[in-house]
Amino acid sequence: MEAKVAQSLLLTPTGSEKIVRGPSGSVRFSRRFREQDRFHPLVSAQSQPKTSLSNRRKPLSCSYKNFPASILESGGRHAPFDEALILKNKSQEIKPYLNGRCIYLVGMMGSGKTTVGKILSQVLGYSFSDSDTLVEQDLGGTSVTEVFKLYGEGFFREKETDALRKLSLMHRFVVSTGGGAVVRPINWKYMQKGISVWLDVPVEALAHRISAVGTGSRPLLNHDSGDAYKKTFTRLLTLLEERGEAYANANARVSVEDIAAKLGHRDVCNLTPTAIAIEALEQIEGFVKEENGNFAF
Repeated sequence: MEAKVAQSLLLTPTGSEKIVRGPSGSVRFSRRFREQDRFHPLVSAQSQPKTSLSNRRKPLSCSYKNFPASILESGGRHAPFDEALILKNKSQEIKPYLNGRCIYLVGMMGSGKTTVGKILSQVLGYSFSDSDTLVEQDLGGTSVTEVFKLYGEGFFREKETDALRKLSLMHRFVVSTGGGAVVRPINWKYMQKGISVWLDVPVEALAHRISAVGTGSRPLLNHDSGDAYKKTFTRLLTLLEERGEAYANANARVSVEDIAAKLGHRDVCNLTPTAIAIEALEQIEGFVKEENGNFAF
């Protein structure tokens, strides 16, 4: 059954990186970030008590003007070698305890679910899948933007749920979900078969990134002429207020602000995708330990 379903999914198989185990089991982040390693705000996973949106810390700054839009969109930067070692080390520690369960990344549009998801899939030896892409594939290549225009959001959400249902039958997948997937309870039913991780990014950072690369591919952000950043920020803020409690249902939370504070960065854009992936693994580990009575790894 699983093999049959896999053939209907758009997969991105990845292999493990050839990186040796680090000298220590503990995780340390390098502060020697180079200019080309800087990354747009993503998230840090933390299995913490759920907090209200109004109690969230004041966001750190993020300077996007130094980055070409194409780089921001692709996330194509290389991590410092020591970060890659830490990532590999941590993945080796927790992989045996995942038992092949899928990892579902949830969060706002532009939060880096695809970029971080591909890093996690590679280091864990998992396949990667994007629920939006699966919907497009199921509709003969029609883009999500066109699906919204032709059939409406309700139709898209039904197709999104069907994609998550199919993925719930699989093992060893890292799944990037759509930003609004969390609003339907049935989607959580499917995602609960794996481990869900919320990539929590400040709205200011999301607005900077999305407005820099354009909103054409974001059906919920299409707007008329005017200040792209302000309009994007306002719309994203509304969406976050609507979805915030749903995101908080995830098994683990990754806060880009917390990562930046931990590393002593004032600008969240100094974080690399690898640093965020490391934090995601840390938080997944915390969830799995709690789930199994804090056993020793």
